[in-house]
Amino acid sequence: MSNIFDIAQGDRRPTQGRRKVVITCAVTGSAHTPSMSEYLPVTPAQIAAQAIEAARAGAAVLHLHARNPDGSPTPDPAVFREFVPQIAAETDAILNFTTGGGGAPMTLEERLAYPLKARPELCSLNMGSMNFAFHKAARGVVGWKHAWEKPYVEGSDDRVFKNTFRDIKAILGELGDQRGARFEFECYDVGHLHNLAHCVEEGLVRGPLFIQCALGVLGGLGPEPESLFLMRSAADRLFGRRNYEFSVLGAGRHQMSLVTMGAIMGGHVRVGLEDSLFLSRGLLAPSCAAQVLKIRRILEELSLDIATPAEAREILQTKGADKVNFHD
Repeated sequence: MSNIFDIAQGDRRPTQGRRKVVITCAVTGSAHTPSMSEYLPVTPAQIAAQAIEAARAGAAVLHLHARNPDGSPTPDPAVFREFVPQIAAETDAILNFTTGGGGAPMTLEERLAYPLKARPELCSLNMGSMNFAFHKAARGVVGWKHAWEKPYVEGSDDRVFKNTFRDIKAILGELGDQRGARFEFECYDVGHLHNLAHCVEEGLVRGPLFIQCALGVLGGLGPEPESLFLMRSAADRLFGRRNYEFSVLGAGRHQMSLVTMGAIMGGHVRVGLEDSLFLSRGLLAPSCAAQVLKIRRILEELSLDIATPAEAREILQTKGADKVNFHD
């Protein structure tokens, strides 16, 4: 199974000189709730403002979810249309849309409703079904602002995020083959890398791959450095190092240390209030941009260069912003 693309497709990455690090900002997500941080963007205006600010701070990719007026996650295309066109008009960042939806169960049709219309350059894709639990976050909340929040958070210990091989194949076909999207393959465990390798062997995915190593979520691999080493070595064995780009996200307080380690190991980074509400120990991040600026400073002090959106498009080989449909 090793070096699949070397055998089947060859190395398709562009020839590059000095390595560029792509910063992804995951703006709001679906796990955190308004009672956990006053800075979490939930309205279309707040999501747009924080996304634009994050792009101006240096994020080349913006990973986007939508929320209802009370802050609960929603896949409703009408809500996406309230903020996506503004972000696209005011930034040149790659807009990356979830295909996972939210923490509460959603059908595949609901999850894909907006991406299918938008025809984006990039979509996220969880590489398997998993327990995705964040119920422990409820322990730190003193008072809940909305009735839906407490049962939503505490109930995550009894929910499974469903993404079967049939689901994955449908997403790859409808968004990738039919609409030209590339994918941020979110891998929470080594088994997800093997699932991705299966899709490659079946001819469902073309390289280069963009693998997001998601660490620290209960139900997946923990946030220890050894977990990142394991993911990197497994990806090397399965795909061959030249045939994939990898990025790292760390959940909660592990965010900055893990993404910094990932960058040192040759990867890209993801920050944002979806992944962590904090800027440092005990200090809530006042915005996504604050996290982007922090990781940018760290990377630059490590003598690493930050990728522009144009450079990110070359690295990830997306189809280009002129081939999307964010205005219908």
